[in-house]
Amino acid sequence: PSTPLHPPPSTPPRAGEPDFAEKHPLETAWTLWFDNPAAKQKQSSWGQTLRAVYTFSTVEDFWALYNNVIPPSRLSPGSDLHLFREGIEPKWEDPSCEGGGKWGVALPKGAAAALDAHWLHAALACVGEQFPDGDEVCGVVVNVRPKQNRIALWTRTASNEAAQVAIGRQLKETFGLPESAKIGFLSHADAKRGDRNMKDKYTV
Repeated sequence: PSTPLHPPPSTPPRAGEPDFAEKHPLETAWTLWFDNPAAKQKQSSWGQTLRAVYTFSTVEDFWALYNNVIPPSRLSPGSDLHLFREGIEPKWEDPSCEGGGKWGVALPKGAAAALDAHWLHAALACVGEQFPDGDEVCGVVVNVRPKQNRIALWTRTASNEAAQVAIGRQLKETFGLPESAKIGFLSHADAKRGDRNMKDKYTV
């Protein structure tokens, strides 16, 4: 008899065996954004080069995306990667962000491995809803710069001190920072003023 040209129907997994075709949904969908440094813009037109790359809603699709994106340490200076909940643009003016702020962690330029590891751990903590008061978390940003790189976790409500402090402590734990290390929270409202002497609203 002739050999069939189509493959036989797939056999469903037996009881107790994992189904590798099954996808595991996240609590919410997330979008990866990229800001291209090739087109430098003035502050007045900031955001015009910001582009949504891909939106995913399952664990498997997160890893498929992550494994096909250049890590921060290999991006050109001036690049920004943003991983935000679907429907939230990584801009101060977005309704979900305008009353919020960010926890920031600076990394020296030579710490490539730490930068990539921190970015992955922060992304996993976000999509895995590992932060207390999780709805407060808008997303995470990595800024690649010539002298110093930075990772920032954006939140919704700068005035909610209890929530922000709890999130900041969890971020320190996520990054494996010692208790003696201090990280600061800056509200977007303060950042907009551009005061070089502005102080962190909270520290942990």
